[in-house]
Formats: sequence, C-alpha cells, structure tokens
Amino acid sequence: MNKYRTHSCEEIRLSDVGQKVRIAGWVETIRDFGGLVFLDIRDMYGVTQVVTSGKAEDVDFASHIPIESTVTVMGTVRQRDEETINTKLSTGLVEIKIEEIEILGKRTGTLPFEINTNQEIREDIRLKYRYLDLRNDRLKNNLKLRAEVLQFLRNQMQEQGFLEIQTPILTSSSPEGARDYLVPSRLHPGEFYALPQAPQQFKQLLMVSGIDKYFQIAPCFRDEDARADRAPGEFYQLDMEMSFATQEDVFSAIEPVMYNTFKNFSDKQIAEYPFPRITYKDAILKYGSDKPDLRNPLYIIDLSEFFKKCTFKPFIDRTVRAIKVSGHMSKGFHEKMLEYAMSIGMGGLGYLEVQEDMTFKGPIDKFIPDELKTELLKLAELEKEDTIFFIADSEKRATELAGQIRLELGKRLSLIDEDVFKFCWIIDFPMFELDENGKIEFSHNPFSMPQGGLEALEKEKPLEILAYQYDMVCNGVELSSGAVRNHDIEIMLKAFSMAGYSEEKVKTKFGALYTAFQFGAPPHAGIAPGFDRMLMLLTDSDTIREVIAFPLNSKAQDLMMGAPSKVRKDQLRDVHISLIEK
Repeated sequence: MNKYRTHSCEEIRLSDVGQKVRIAGWVETIRDFGGLVFLDIRDMYGVTQVVTSGKAEDVDFASHIPIESTVTVMGTVRQRDEETINTKLSTGLVEIKIEEIEILGKRTGTLPFEINTNQEIREDIRLKYRYLDLRNDRLKNNLKLRAEVLQFLRNQMQEQGFLEIQTPILTSSSPEGARDYLVPSRLHPGEFYALPQAPQQFKQLLMVSGIDKYFQIAPCFRDEDARADRAPGEFYQLDMEMSFATQEDVFSAIEPVMYNTFKNFSDKQIAEYPFPRITYKDAILKYGSDKPDLRNPLYIIDLSEFFKKCTFKPFIDRTVRAIKVSGHMSKGFHEKMLEYAMSIGMGGLGYLEVQEDMTFKGPIDKFIPDELKTELLKLAELEKEDTIFFIADSEKRATELAGQIRLELGKRLSLIDEDVFKFCWIIDFPMFELDENGKIEFSHNPFSMPQGGLEALEKEKPLEILAYQYDMVCNGVELSSGAVRNHDIEIMLKAFSMAGYSEEKVKTKFGALYTAFQFGAPPHAGIAPGFDRMLMLLTDSDTIREVIAFPLNSKAQDLMMGAPSKVRKDQLRDVHISLIEK
C-alpha cells in the first residue's frame, strides 16, 4: 500500500501534521536560501509550500526546476515556524518537508508573461497563450463561477417545470438581424447550412408541438462586430419559451431566476422584483437609451418647445434636451465636460447655474428673456445651486448625445452606486422603424405579436404600432430580449408584408413556422437572458472575454488556434467552393 496520501494543494491543514502526503501541481515560486529551498506548489484549488530536507543534491535539484513546470511532491506535513506563517494562504500554517520530488512536465519554453502578476499584459498575448492565462487565479475563478451559475440556472428552471431540450446547430439561414455564419453542404452542391443566431424558430416549433415550458443554455452564432459586452461570434443565453403565456407570465417566471442568481453569487445589493417597467418611449426620452443604468439618478427632460420662444439660434428649431445636477461645477469641470462633448461630436455644451436669488448665470443666460426664466425654473424643477446642461441637435442625435452626457456626468460626479444591481424592463417597443433608405423594417424581433393584433396592422400608422416586446436591463447592460410571439398566420403574413416580405418569401425563409402555425399553434412567449453578460456583471469584468474560456479577440480571431485560416483546395472541392483571387 502507498504510504503517501494524495491531497490537493488546498487541503493541507494543521490536523495533517506528521502525515505523509502527496501533492501535484505547478511550481509557482522558488526561494533559494542556500541550505534550504522553498517552493510554492499550485493546483486547481490552492497553494502549498514545500521545503527541501537540506541535502545538497535535493537543494540543487529543487532550485533548478523551471517555474511553471509540473511536479509531484511526497513528504511529511509539519507546522511552520511562527515567523514563516502566511496568513494569506489557507495552508499558511503548514508546509511539506520534501522526501521525494519528481518533475512530471518540464517547462522548456520561455514564459510569454508572468502568471498571477498584477502587471498589465497585452490582451493579444494573453489570448495567444490562453492556456497560460487561465492559470491566473482570477480567470480560473471566473470559470468556476461560470460552472456554478450554469448549474444554479438549470436547477431553478427545472424547479419551475421547464424541460431542457437541445436544438440543432446546423440549420437554415433566416433574416434575424445579424449576419449568419454559413456552412457549405458537401452532399447538396451550392447549398448552405447556417449556424443559428438563436434557437428562435425551434423553440416556437416546440410550443406548437405541445412542449409547454422549454429551456436550454443555448449557443448562438452571429457575425457581429465585437463590443465590451458582445462576443464577435459565439455566445450563450438562457433560452426559454412558454405556451399559453402572456408578457406578465414571462416576467413572473424569469424575475425570481435572475434575482436569486445575482443574490446567490454576489455580495452586492440586488433590487427587489417585480422590476420596474419603463416604456421604450419614456426610456429614450428620460435616459437617452433603451438600456438605462438606473444606478445613475440623473434624468433628461425635453425643452424643445421652451427654446422655440427664446433667441438662442443654435437651439431654435432643434430638439433640446437638458440634464439637471445638484451644485455648481468648477471651471475645470466645465472645461473637461466641454472637451468630452466635443469628442462625441457635439458643437458645444451649454449650461446655466442657479444662483442664491434664483437667477441664472452661464453662457446662454442672455438669450433667455427675463419673463421666461421663471418658466424654465418650473419646467426643469430647478432649485438654488443647481446646474443644468443643454444638448441640442436633431431628435435622434439629441437623444443619443443626451444619453452619453448623462452617463458621463454620472461617472464624473461619482453618482453611480457600484455596490448594487438595478434591473428594469423596457416594454412597448415600436413594431416597425425606418431604415436608412426610409423603408419600413422590423425594429426588434420579427416574430413578435403587434399590440392590437391584425386590427392595429390594418388601421394604425406603421411607426405608431407597438409590439409585445421587452428587454431586461441591468446596470445599463441589455441582459435579454423577448416577446410575445406572433402565432397567428394571418397576422404574421400581414406584419411581414408591411416590412416588404411577400407570402412566398415568408414561406421560403420561415417555411416551418408558416406551415406549423396552420395546425393549431398556442399563444406563446419567451425570453433569453445572455449568460456571458450575466457572468460579466457578476465578476465586475471590463469585457465579456474575461468570462469565456477561449474567446475570439475584438477582430473575431482565435489567436491561439489560428482561426479563421485558409484551408486546402481539396477541402474546398469537397464542398463545391472555388475562391476568386482578388
């Protein structure tokens, strides 16, 4: 029988003193004191200090092991001397006196960066050597958390009676808002599969099939540009759908799941549910965004009508939005805010300060007639010592700029509470919008039910029709989108025709749904919270790449595996593709 008991590097405790143990892991540090050599051995779970016996050959061997080599150590656990106790380690009261040490995997290459360093490392280097980057405690802990959250979500969904079902990865191409990743078919020359942008059609077909509560942790593939909160290619979402369900049924099902998840895996305060409901129209006006950060107490007001009565030419016949803050700002603050405003394309950033006697002071004070100043005080609910900033442009641009100024003011004035998660719902999205050519297109999800049904499509102006669409937002991050689905074939055809799709095109692009909805489809609704974004928020990560094991970089490249890459000509011939050299 082996006299050594195997432990992880985190398990060694005072109760093990005198025991013969075996550990294995990576050599994290080596400290050579001449007659003694101390090594820190790290594995998946922690770090244990080991020390040589003092024999010259042991000292020489241990001191020359390359850092980050894998070793196995056998020895006896002993209590550390009081002056060598390390309170930062769970194993800091003990160490292992080495009796045998063996190199299992010797590092022969030069480390591209130091593991577990506090120094900034270029992301392209980190991604190229991701297997080394993942040895870092922070990333390793992110992956542990990812696994725990994944299991927690599954348990919560199953407790509510949802059935986990996997849907296909190879499917047909359909216009769902982003570019498809296409896969050529070998057996069907000139034809292509598409990787699913989401399991949208499949989960709706499951409702038609009689599955009343479906979910899965679904992989989604979209050929999109990267952002801090968006992976350019593959991402995961908690996909769910319910039959015979309303918008409120979906909210009631998913709110406790999100609340419990954030409560269980974060020390921050979590805003209680039911989460606030904010209409799309109000969100755009009040926050300048359809994904508002409610931790920021500042809000936007519209003063367009007021400034039509003033003499300030840059504001006349423009959309004018304003943001009130408490207190007067320094000259330096105004200069920095002006610099920021110019950087986002604004021509300037007007402001007024309210004095003790309720008069105004600021660059545009002289352009506001005295008889209108009291009206402005009331409109903006201004008080003594308040400052109000103004943004003027076209309606769309003023909305965007005001939203950016609101966020920047919140940051610069330290108004954002970093210790809380605030959720909200954005509801009542427009069914349609105009594209850059003035053509009507779907503004959100093309499979959504219009509010008012067929009658609304036939009688209301297209841009005034609202849909049963909703987004869940947390701290300014869009966590999920969902909708009550359009399950009525007549309503579906009418909605698509208004967006320029003939019935024949609908049959071609959405043939399965088109046919299925003719066989007694139940009303259904669903949502799909972004799993990676949840992890990004829970870990306070700056980018979504910090919570994904092997992410693509911001240019949609896998620097570690070398993808995308060229393939052999015979591989192209197999799938009936020839490349045109430019």
